[in-house]
Amino acid sequence: MGLSGAVIVGLSAATGTTAAAADNVLRADKDVARSCFERLLPAGSKGTDRREVTSGVDGLVQARLTPHGGGTGDWDLAVFDKTSGALVAASAALRSVELAESFVAKDQKLVVQACRYAGSAKTVQLGVDFLALDNQGGSTTQRADVVRVETPTRQQKDRLLALDLDVTEKADATGVEVVVASDADRKTLADSGLRSSVVKADISAKSVANAKQDKAFAARAQRSVLPSGRTTYRHLYDYDYELKELARLNPGLVKAFTLPNQTWEGRDVNGVEIATDVGNTADGKAVNVTLGVHHAREWPAGEHAMEWATELVKGYKAGGELRSLVGKTRNIVVPIVNTDGFSISREAEPRGDFSRFDYEMKRKNCNASDSPAQYRTGVCKANPAGRQRGTDPNRNYAGFWGGAGASTAWSNDTFRGSAPFSEPETRNIRSLVSTRQVTNLITLHTYSNLVLRVPGVADVRAPLDEPVYKALGDKFATRNGYTSQPSWMLYDTTGSTEDWSYFATGGFGFTFEIGAEEFHPPFETGVVAEYAGLAPAPGAGKGGNRQAFIDMLTNAADPAAHSTLIGSAPKGYQLQLRKAFQTPTSPVVQPDGSAGAPIYVADTLTSTLASTGGRFSWSVNPSTRPYVAGRYGRDPKGPAQEAVTLPNPAGVPAENTNFPGDATAERIPFHVDGLPRVDNGKLQVSINWASPDNDWDLYIFDAAGNVVTSSANGGTNSERAVLFDPPAGDYTAAVVNYDQVGSTVDDWGSLKVEFASPLPTTYGPKEPYQLTCTDKRGKLVGLSDVYVDRGQTVDIGDVCQRSARLAKERR
Repeated sequence: MGLSGAVIVGLSAATGTTAAAADNVLRADKDVARSCFERLLPAGSKGTDRREVTSGVDGLVQARLTPHGGGTGDWDLAVFDKTSGALVAASAALRSVELAESFVAKDQKLVVQACRYAGSAKTVQLGVDFLALDNQGGSTTQRADVVRVETPTRQQKDRLLALDLDVTEKADATGVEVVVASDADRKTLADSGLRSSVVKADISAKSVANAKQDKAFAARAQRSVLPSGRTTYRHLYDYDYELKELARLNPGLVKAFTLPNQTWEGRDVNGVEIATDVGNTADGKAVNVTLGVHHAREWPAGEHAMEWATELVKGYKAGGELRSLVGKTRNIVVPIVNTDGFSISREAEPRGDFSRFDYEMKRKNCNASDSPAQYRTGVCKANPAGRQRGTDPNRNYAGFWGGAGASTAWSNDTFRGSAPFSEPETRNIRSLVSTRQVTNLITLHTYSNLVLRVPGVADVRAPLDEPVYKALGDKFATRNGYTSQPSWMLYDTTGSTEDWSYFATGGFGFTFEIGAEEFHPPFETGVVAEYAGLAPAPGAGKGGNRQAFIDMLTNAADPAAHSTLIGSAPKGYQLQLRKAFQTPTSPVVQPDGSAGAPIYVADTLTSTLASTGGRFSWSVNPSTRPYVAGRYGRDPKGPAQEAVTLPNPAGVPAENTNFPGDATAERIPFHVDGLPRVDNGKLQVSINWASPDNDWDLYIFDAAGNVVTSSANGGTNSERAVLFDPPAGDYTAAVVNYDQVGSTVDDWGSLKVEFASPLPTTYGPKEPYQLTCTDKRGKLVGLSDVYVDRGQTVDIGDVCQRSARLAKERR
């Protein structure tokens, strides 16, 4: 659907409302903590005010609340159909900043209900807009499929990413799943020369079927095994209402909060903090963060985060393991990072066509500023660019921003944005992580049954923490049945959450890709089974994602997993740790494919501890950033194996464009030695021929018949297949005659098998925190540098008095 005209702005006689509705200031003398969207309350109900309006268009209604008059408070908003009493739209954020929007019909009579949930503000201002829509895009509906694109080499993965198609996170060493939503997408893929096959046909029809399945599950199941008991996907207003209800019903344990940056559409981004004495955020406990829905269409991500928040509260109150773990940590949960995109995806008018105007499949946020002028008009829910408007938040963080795996094209689903942290959603998470000692972070996505860790780019190399980092990810995988691996093993990605948060702070960060297939599968399987570890989820009987979350919390509660400062300070004094630094992005890829200079991004990390008098213990991240600390490797335990050159067998195989389905190929066996004779850190197998117009492909099999590496590029006259740390054993190179131009065969020459020693561990410079101490009046009384490594406890003594003495001696 497209926007054909904005009709009616504000509440006035032109709206077709009654005369009484011209007053857009609503009033309630009493606050009542209840749902505003559950039902249409009788007129005059305590804590409510209402206006009646009539739509003059077929299109959208947008109802907004903004603060009015004095006081602070929390007002909520709901729009109901006057005739049936059915809910049309709602908003239940934590303040009095609300946006409720949905589709309406011409002459539809509506009741706009405002509810004073909490606070001292007795009045609030209401605005109602109606926007006429046309059926733009409806006549060009095309079938959408998920196809698997064969990308056995990194060059092929890079080539796929450069096509600006809708690439999913479902990938392995030899292929990536991609959504092809139109004939234009199919032509782009075919013209690329990359081989593909349909793995999920007509996903639009599947989406419609899933919605029916969800309704059936909710009808037969009064309560699920989830902590909340839910049986259906939440809306944004459900999330916000549940967050503040958790806080209201559990004072001292739960605090709801709003992050500092509103979205492009003016929505708030909200979360909860869960800890004993939750109001004392400077208590020195390790901070464990769970994030959901960077990508709008990935609904299970938000569900898992919300269920985890509910689990923490119920588990603490029930006693046992969770009570102990919650008592040792602070837990922050932000279920919906991308509130604009999620609201639009979740409230989308059912279309089932996966077209540009199928908003249910929106991935990005609502930033229109980077698109051409003709695409900037209209609200995000109905605009000329459709779901293609916006920036991918999970390509907008500063970590290696601007490199491979993110698009420079505004219309692409992985558009990186105009600059690192250009988006309010990523600035919100940056603010959260930069002002706490976030030792542990999980960001939730769908789909592909993966536990991903840094780095997102292979050439970055694993950090020094790799052994413990990998072990933790592997532990999660024993619970949810997923595959644990570095992100780059999918394909190179830059600008992702944990590539910034980990390399800048040292706090462990992971991505969970929930579910085997579909962005939002049926609720029963995609949420209930995956969270609780029930069939058919791969974590059935193993604890599922619930137990993986508990494992992460256990790691946060373990002092050996991060760093600890101990010492003493007078009661009422405040300690602060601070780091300020610059980090380069990747060389910034330009629209023409060239690489420009990196951008240096400045970050400042601050965290505070409020002394209660006497001894303290402060859980912190290592003082040295992983970005500069070094890279993990191993020292060679022997020389690399000598290279060998093997001849091309006699004859030429027939052309074969369907390998390995068609096994026709030339096969050359070779052997890889191992310790104690040699230590091979890298194996490279290569072939060459005369003309890039012809095409040979190269696949390497181990003794069990598995493809362990390959190289199958087009437009070249060579192939290079690489395998790191190859196990000793027998291997076979299969050389495939993919294509020959002309009547004369351009045969390849010899097969070269080369080896290199492993790269050793490297170490960078140590970095300190700057520690300051201020007294009860806020006066600086101490300043010193503090160095601390992972797993280390450093006693900094009576830091305020010691620092003051040292400062005096220096003077």
